[in-house]
Amino acid sequence: MKKITSDEIRRIWLGFFKEKGHLVVPSSPLIPHGDPTLLLTNAGMVQMKPYFLGEEAPPAPRLTSIQKCFRTSDIESVGNERSLTFFEMCGNFSVGDYFKDGAISFAWELSTQRFKFPAERIWVTIYPDDDEAFALWQKIAGIPTERICRQEDNWWGPAGETGPCGPDSELYYDRGPEYGCGKPTCGPGCDCARFLEYWNLVFMQYYQDENKVRTPLPKTNIDTGLGLERAALLLQGAQTVYETDLFSPIIRREEEIAGIKYGKDARHDFSLRVIADHSRAATFLIADGVLPSNEGRGYILRRVIRRAVRHGKSLGLERPFLIDTVSVVIERMKDSYPELVEREDFIHKVIGFEESRFNQTLSTGLNVLDGIVADLKAKGQNVIPGDVAFRLYDTFGFPKELTAEVAEEHELTVDLARFGEEMERQREKARAAAKFGLGPKQRLEVYEQLAIGETGFVGHDHVEFKSPIIGIAAEGSSVEKASAGQKVELILEQTPFYPEGGGQVGDTGIIVGEAGKARVLDTQRPLPTLIVHEVEVTEGYLEVGDTARALVDVERRRDIARHHTATHLLHKALRQVLGPHATQAGSLVAPDRFRFDFTHLTALTRDELNEVARIVREKIRENMAVTATLASYTEATEAGAMALFGEKYGEVVRVISVDTWSRELCGGTHVARTGDIGSFVIVDESSVGTGLRRIEALAGRAADEYIQNQRQLLERLTRRLQTTNVEDRVNSLLAEVQSLRREVSQLQRLLATKEVEALVARAQEVNGVKVVAAQVPPVSMEVLREMGDSLRSRLGRSVVVLGSVFEGKPGFVAMVSPGVQVHAGQIAKQVAAAVGGSGGGRPDMAQAGGKDPSKIREALQLVLPLVKDSLKKVAT
Repeated sequence: MKKITSDEIRRIWLGFFKEKGHLVVPSSPLIPHGDPTLLLTNAGMVQMKPYFLGEEAPPAPRLTSIQKCFRTSDIESVGNERSLTFFEMCGNFSVGDYFKDGAISFAWELSTQRFKFPAERIWVTIYPDDDEAFALWQKIAGIPTERICRQEDNWWGPAGETGPCGPDSELYYDRGPEYGCGKPTCGPGCDCARFLEYWNLVFMQYYQDENKVRTPLPKTNIDTGLGLERAALLLQGAQTVYETDLFSPIIRREEEIAGIKYGKDARHDFSLRVIADHSRAATFLIADGVLPSNEGRGYILRRVIRRAVRHGKSLGLERPFLIDTVSVVIERMKDSYPELVEREDFIHKVIGFEESRFNQTLSTGLNVLDGIVADLKAKGQNVIPGDVAFRLYDTFGFPKELTAEVAEEHELTVDLARFGEEMERQREKARAAAKFGLGPKQRLEVYEQLAIGETGFVGHDHVEFKSPIIGIAAEGSSVEKASAGQKVELILEQTPFYPEGGGQVGDTGIIVGEAGKARVLDTQRPLPTLIVHEVEVTEGYLEVGDTARALVDVERRRDIARHHTATHLLHKALRQVLGPHATQAGSLVAPDRFRFDFTHLTALTRDELNEVARIVREKIRENMAVTATLASYTEATEAGAMALFGEKYGEVVRVISVDTWSRELCGGTHVARTGDIGSFVIVDESSVGTGLRRIEALAGRAADEYIQNQRQLLERLTRRLQTTNVEDRVNSLLAEVQSLRREVSQLQRLLATKEVEALVARAQEVNGVKVVAAQVPPVSMEVLREMGDSLRSRLGRSVVVLGSVFEGKPGFVAMVSPGVQVHAGQIAKQVAAAVGGSGGGRPDMAQAGGKDPSKIREALQLVLPLVKDSLKKVAT
């Protein structure tokens, strides 16, 4: 077979299916949108799932894509010759169009006629009772019975807990007996390397629900996946995917950095493969908006970066190296994924920061871990205690998986259950200290001293309530009494004060005791069973055991309730306008405003925002009843109540229903009817990350005040502009400004022409190359480029660098004539550095900017020596 590059494989795939009437769909991000069952996109069909379920109409019945994918289950296996985290899945999809016969025909034609696989090398597997697929393989491809294997695992399940599913048929390539195990049973599915599965055809016929019950889909669909890396292995005659052109440039860079050769040492090879895979994984995760953290997707990214750094250490790499390997990834993949170039600087910053941060503790942590391992072995023990593993995580930043991997290398295990307990204990401590300024250890000690059980919340039914004071904490200690002027934490047996949670801020108000009064500044729930009031005693004193009257600030509570119910209306309206993928990703509900984060790829258009606001106002005018009921989690979700991805719920949940229009699980406070919200206005819509948007809005009194302020502003503008039609007057003024700017630009060009004449006369010559490096009067960057072009044309073989001031900041343009061996981008970069800035560009033209305009002349004085140095190097 002729060797085919990975870029050619992509072109052949997309070109073939485009010929067959498929619409080419770009890869979706690694962060799934609108699918709460997935942490990361792990299959090509993820973005097609709404079409298969009939939730959305597909843009075409036949679709094809090359999808970026990430499988977290393979992280610890990476380093062997087969496993990958990030990979590309080539897919062709039919939504109610062709079925088994079409999928099999396309797979056979592409395999044998475009990829030129020898037909006799191809084997297939099918589900045991799929006689239809068996017959089609024989009819279409002429595959003999002995090369069609019936296997139980040829059933493709949903990408998450629920979803489309059905029988599948896999294509295997027989690499030859030299790759086999020699067993008479060797065939597709064998663990040896002889039979390599490269394409899976899934015949989507069913939908699987949470109870694993399968029902027929409205239409039969096709979902196929061909692994690009495996195809490259076969089409390039490589031993493993790591010898293909997808990985070999990365490994060559690693060899240069580490001073070793791949294929000479098995342990080194393992580490080289880890770094190569994880460099790709980290690059694409960051490009798609994932940032290192200790939760969710961010934790996955942190794991792969830190695992790569650890394996770099095992290769003797003491300095940071991942930016080098990531740069190779970007260079290799930029043609297929141009977003990598657009976000290259950001990717480098994230990688550099995370690697540098981990390097600070890695060596010490590894030494500590080595000591722990040696100590356990000396004692004849084989389990690293969970609390010890947690200390490595907490002190040295070792993900538990990294500790487990090192342990496995020494034939040890880690007590992960105990690790989990330690992690949860730390989270509880952090929550307890979040608002009251004490460290976790102090906070826990205070609550231990108080010896308080569960405190009750009665705020859904009461805004005023009498209850005994059962605890007071001041300055990290339990106390019996608090006097006027003191700020303390006060605990009631039962309270009407809502503790901050679910995005809603905590209540404020007053607490009146038998001998004093306190102002409630905030209310928190530091532990699941404990509600704490942060108070300032304003009169007399409050004492443990006294009966106190708790009075919530009612007007503030009502303002909060208006905003909270408005978030529910907004959520439903967004889903109506944008689609079911628009789900809540965070919120803040306060008395004076609310913000609402949701999943959506692009900025909302003005029409979309207006429609969302219109729906919310319409539902407010309908004055629908807002009710709260308790139900089991299963009952609530089955009845259509929305549960938020990532939230933890108990067995019994509170459901907030807005008539029959909206149902959400929510513990917050709400109005009785939507009409109680009053006014509603959206004030801003913005991005808060890849695939995340934020709306800021006002309701009730806050909205009324905003509208009044806007009306007053309009009235002031009307008076100032002396017109009743502000819009027309503003448009007229803008047109006038634009006209004046054109006049200024024309004058600048006239002045620039004269300046060019003077600069031509002042040009210096270096080895036959004219050099101009000068500061010119303030002009636009466009005029500065035109001056550079004019000078370059007038001077012939030349290097031109011009500097000017734009809005108080220095800017430069560098231009080099064809054939002159000087790089304009390098000149611009070094000139910009002299004014505290940066720059770069092509060999023939570059731009730069800086911060300090006073150093422009000093920076331009660098140009002549730089040109001399460049020409000198060329001459030698």
